[in-house]
Amino acid sequence: MNRYKINSKFILSLLLLIILSFSISSCGIVRPGEVGVKQRLGKIKGGVRQPGMYLHNPFFSKIVKVPTRTINMYASLSSLPTKEGLTISCDLSVLFHIEQEYAVKVVQTVGVKNGQDIIMNVLRSSVADVTAQFFAKDLHTSERKEVELAIAKKMTERLGDRGFVVESILLKSINLPANLSRTIEQKLQAEQRAQTMQFVLEQEKQEAQRMKIEAEAIRDAQKIINESLNEIVLKYLSIEAFKELSKSKNAKVIITDGNTPFLINEDGK
Repeated sequence: MNRYKINSKFILSLLLLIILSFSISSCGIVRPGEVGVKQRLGKIKGGVRQPGMYLHNPFFSKIVKVPTRTINMYASLSSLPTKEGLTISCDLSVLFHIEQEYAVKVVQTVGVKNGQDIIMNVLRSSVADVTAQFFAKDLHTSERKEVELAIAKKMTERLGDRGFVVESILLKSINLPANLSRTIEQKLQAEQRAQTMQFVLEQEKQEAQRMKIEAEAIRDAQKIINESLNEIVLKYLSIEAFKELSKSKNAKVIITDGNTPFLINEDGK
């Protein structure tokens, strides 16, 4: 009797475990940042499922989850050609996402995992095509942003309407041949020195211009003074000077012919 009760309890527990497992496996949860596509016996059923919980038969159907959030895919590429015939390598990231309206098409045509492989292959091809149109030195200058935009545009053209949207390309590091790196660095240093010298010359030019203007101002002032000091004014100023001297407490002797005064102190100094 006790043995029968034990077997009954075991069977009941097993049934509950099976029911619980079946219930869990029949619930598909679509999380934020993704959408769901229901597949039954290999065929798509219904449209796109938004985030939430969905019941399905785990033996005949499943909920395929398609990410719609931004995906950051890292890549390290080598043997990339440049316009001058060199080969370089670079590390970069591609930011992309899947349009939820194309989720069904992505599952039907390429699949989610295979879609990322396609992104990587298109990235490799597009980067090689774009770098071949630029000189190696351009990847270290202001042309770098233009290179990123060109790669993103090329990828968008090749992906077409598959549902993958390339948001941006981020060039992280560019590895050039050692000799070329030194040459570019020396050229940049020479350009910086030239810019510094140009700045110094510009300052000297401005200083020379300032001194010229100052000299012209002094010359004009002297010209005005000379033009205003005629003979009558000079005599008047001379008379005013004699008046001031006469007010002095020290005795002085003034000898003049009426034009040029000569001043002698009382002590003969």
